[in-house]
Amino acid sequence: MDGSRPTARPGAIVGVLAIAGIVASLMQTLIVPIIGRLPVLLHTTASNASWVVTITLLAAAVTTPVIGRLGDLYGKRRMLLVCSVPLIAGSVVCAMAGSLAPMIVGRGLQGVGAGMVPLGISALRDVLPPEKLGSSIALISSSLGIGGALGLPISAAVAQHADWHVLFWASAALSALVAVLIRLVIPATPAGAEGGFDVVGALGLGGGLVFLLLGVSKGADWGWGSATTLGMLAAALVILLAWGWWELRSGSPLVDLRVTARGQVLFTNLASIVVGFSMYAQALIVPQLLQLPTATGYGLGQSMQAAGLWMAPSGLMMMLISPLGAKLSAARGPKTTLALGSLVSAIGYGSSMALMGSTWGLLVVTCLCNVGVGLAYGAMPALIMGAVPQSETGSANSFNTLMRSIGTTVSAAVVGVVLAHMTVRMGGYTLPSENGFRTGLLIGCGVALVAAAIALTIPVRKPIRAEAQHVQAGAEVAQRL
Repeated sequence: MDGSRPTARPGAIVGVLAIAGIVASLMQTLIVPIIGRLPVLLHTTASNASWVVTITLLAAAVTTPVIGRLGDLYGKRRMLLVCSVPLIAGSVVCAMAGSLAPMIVGRGLQGVGAGMVPLGISALRDVLPPEKLGSSIALISSSLGIGGALGLPISAAVAQHADWHVLFWASAALSALVAVLIRLVIPATPAGAEGGFDVVGALGLGGGLVFLLLGVSKGADWGWGSATTLGMLAAALVILLAWGWWELRSGSPLVDLRVTARGQVLFTNLASIVVGFSMYAQALIVPQLLQLPTATGYGLGQSMQAAGLWMAPSGLMMMLISPLGAKLSAARGPKTTLALGSLVSAIGYGSSMALMGSTWGLLVVTCLCNVGVGLAYGAMPALIMGAVPQSETGSANSFNTLMRSIGTTVSAAVVGVVLAHMTVRMGGYTLPSENGFRTGLLIGCGVALVAAAIALTIPVRKPIRAEAQHVQAGAEVAQRL
């Protein structure tokens, strides 16, 4: 297959991939407005209903590295189309669900489709001219925030005024539209990776992640000191160590650990875990502050729909900031952009100590935090793709996305523990206390500062593309001599 970059319609290509990212990220917030009603809607317990959220996280984490590797092997455009199938199928299954089991199946399929986002970012390197790559990466990375921010108020409005199944019929239609646009607009991408698919590596990584993420995400429910939680975490450690041993000896590994051990890739992935943690902390805390009753003295008494509308501008800020981030990365390097983004997020968290008492104050906090996240999310794929061969961009970006997912999972667990242990009793209910929210926000601030420190230590090397061109030019000169 021809691997040359087409110069026609770069705007349309970026637009379609951005729409795909928005639709894929919509699936994460789609369920939020009806979480509290799920036990009644699905005729189950609250504990069982929580699996509707957990399964999406697990499916996305387990399948994203696999999809990235398949994209390198068989072409990213082809795998983008493949990813649209579980998005459509999962939405349809959820739209027809009336009980817990089909809902879990559908949400799991939607999680599989989440691999579309890092795959789309990786495809940019194959289908765009180099001068448009930086700004396009930043734009598509920002689509994650846009989808999440817009999804909350829209899905809340639909859930409030229509049957909840409409949410999933709409997501099925949007997913089908994305598939058609990818088929019509995105050009064929090269399948440049060598070797075959590492089945053992995929099973090992998947198994290790299932035990790890289940232990972290359900530890609060099971008890952090329970045999189940500790057994899950111990099994994860053993399986992931065995997986690493296998990958280092495999001729065609699922994830090339020697590449991920390079300084630029390793430290970017470490920063991604911390940025994921920092990003998710405010996303968990601010909606609760907005919706708690004013009688608490610190809640703001907003409805779910109103809270979503107050948070929507912060997602749009990610899109508005993406061109600035791309220009900064071009001028100073993505390492600088990542560090600056982390510092801006830290400032946003720090400002919450004075601003969390009003809706406008929380709007400023979320906008600052998401401006920082937008800068960071645009810089991380650029750092990864600047340090790996073009034939490995799919698996490398997908692994980086996995690191962010681990960060968000740990964030949910830590913030959950803080809010569960710092509580007050009001009107017969146990609620997170004001000090609990402040502590959670200060943790987010500290973690954002750690992300900035990690970013500043990233040892940046010459992009793989430039090195390859240099080697090729030297070979041509040698042949002429």
